[in-house]
This record gives sequence, structure tokens and C-alpha cells, in this order.
Amino acid sequence: MTTAQTTPPAGATGSGPAVHPPAGAPAPPPAMRLRELAFGAAWAAALRAAARLGVADALGDAPATAEDLASAVRTDPGTLRRLLRALTCHGVFAEQQDGTFVHTDVSRLLREDDPHSLRSITLWCTEPWTWAAWPRLDEAVRTGGNVVEDLYGKEFFTYLNEDAPESAEVFNRAMTRSSAQSARDVADHLDLSGSTSVADVGGGQGHVVAGLLEKYPAMQGTLLDLPRVVERADPRLRPGGSLADRVRIVPGDCRAAVPVRADVYIIKNILEWDDDSTARTLRNVIEAGGPGARVVVIENLVDDTPSMPFSTAMDLLLLLNVGGAKHTTESMTARLTGAGLAVHGIHPVNPYLHAFDCRVPA
Repeated sequence: MTTAQTTPPAGATGSGPAVHPPAGAPAPPPAMRLRELAFGAAWAAALRAAARLGVADALGDAPATAEDLASAVRTDPGTLRRLLRALTCHGVFAEQQDGTFVHTDVSRLLREDDPHSLRSITLWCTEPWTWAAWPRLDEAVRTGGNVVEDLYGKEFFTYLNEDAPESAEVFNRAMTRSSAQSARDVADHLDLSGSTSVADVGGGQGHVVAGLLEKYPAMQGTLLDLPRVVERADPRLRPGGSLADRVRIVPGDCRAAVPVRADVYIIKNILEWDDDSTARTLRNVIEAGGPGARVVVIENLVDDTPSMPFSTAMDLLLLLNVGGAKHTTESMTARLTGAGLAVHGIHPVNPYLHAFDCRVPA
């Protein structure tokens, strides 16, 4: 990735005709704001269309006309211009005075080759099942339970893997990309000096434990997750990988057991299922670690101001698909202390994640 590809070109954030209001413009009146919110599905669909068509990948550093982009992504020029016009209202791409389009900091995140790409997450949040589930949010709010099992007759992840394999693959790519990006922040944030072993519980493909092992060359690590997940573990952890001699890969369900002894246990973004699953996971970690073990729980919160629009939306999506919830600082602390952990500190990892630093009491 060159500097030119990661830095917006001149004019990329300028406001040509029919683009979003400039900074400092007055907020729209309440009636207009509500209309915009009611059409939220249109903006989500527009992002999904741009991601699936590869519009951001086709647009390079030079301004391009809708006709040029349409030729590159094989669409109708007129309808592509309409899509771009809608996206520019939200700062995704920008239209210049001459009618050409350029990247913004936001639209670059739809590029597959951007190091901070959110293309996979954009696709995951707009997968076909979501369009069937969102209209039933009122039902989920009334009952407090998910709607996916009623829609498809199966638990959510069973449905994905058995009936929607393409959507399951989108999920895997999104989680892999997101985990790899946040793992760097976690490794930078955590001070594990003095510890000799770390276990990544429900750690997906092991990006967090890999980052920590690279940071601490004398440390041993364990990755625990479902068999179908760890079989695709980070290449650094698999036989022949640079960290293979210092890591153990354990297939298993942390809700059933945590057959791992370590100084430090990392639990990242998995305590958002139903309360029973959360309680069982914490109990299993406490039993595995024993008195004095350090447990670091890393989660999105719905009361951390910078990411509230995102985290509260994800909170509702979790309600729809698995009956889960994102936590507030208070609710997460209550679950940790209720399980028997002592919380010694809560610290931001990045704008989206907070770390709860806990100990199993002696």
C-alpha cells in the first residue's frame, strides 16, 4: 500500500454539488431528521451495493466520472450516479464541481486492500437474513428473545452453517478482519510483564494470542475455540508457523469447559450471548485458572460515548439473532463480580473496546 493510496487526494473531502452539508451547517429540522432515520435501510443498502459492486476498489487516486466507474464495475452509468449521489450525502465518496467523484476517508474503508478495510463488516451487517429480522424488532423487544429461531427454525449459527453457507463465509471473513485489526490494539494495550502463559478463550483464529506472543518472546500461549474455527487458525500458530512452538491449539467450547491452565486468560467479544452462556464461560475460566489467575475481558460497551451509534445498533442486532446483548460498564461489572471475579480496572483499548482487568480472588 503506497502513501498515495492511503491519503485522500486533494479535494476528497470537498463539497461539490449534491453532497452532504459542510461542517458547521445547521442540523436538519426534526421532521427532516426523522425522515432520514426512517430511510436508514436505504443507506445500508447503498453501502452494501457499493461494497458488492466494488466501486471503492475501482475508484483510484484520480477523480473519475460515473461513466468511467460504471464501465469498470459493469453497471448502468445513470443508476450508478444515483447510488453515488446518495452515498455522498453521508460522506461516502464526494462529488466535485465538474461532476467527477473522488474518495473520502470513509469511502476508502470500503476498499478491499485498505489496511483498515470495513468492507467485510459492511457486508456482514447487511446480509440477507438481517433484512428478514429487522422488521420483527418490536417482537424481540416485547419478548426479550431472538427472532431468528422462529424465522428459520434453527439456532442462529446452526442456520448460518447449514442453510446459508455464503453468509457464514461473509461472517468468517468479517470476524477475521475485525479481529486482526483490533488484535494490534489489544497487544499494544495489555501489559503482561511477569506472566509466562496466556490463553485466548473463544479466541477465533488466534490473532490476539499471536500478537501477544510476538510482543513477549518468552511467553507460551493457548488458543481455545470451536473445532471448525481453530482449524483455520492464524498461519503463525499452525505447524511450521513462526509461533507454532510456543502455542497450543485446543478445539472446544468454552461454554462447556476450559481445559487450559494459564497465568492470564483473555476473553474478547464473546460475553454478549445469553446470560446463561456468559455465566458458564466465566465459571469455567475461573475453575481453570484458580486463585490468583488474571482474567482480561474485552468488550464493546453501549455507554462508551465515541462508539454508541455503532454499539447500540450491534446490541439490537444481537437481540435479533442470538438473544444476546452488548453491555454497559455497570452490567458487565455486575456479571464479572457475580461470577466471582474481582475487577481491578477498566480501560479503553481503542474507541470501540474496553478492557476489564480482573483477578480470581485468592
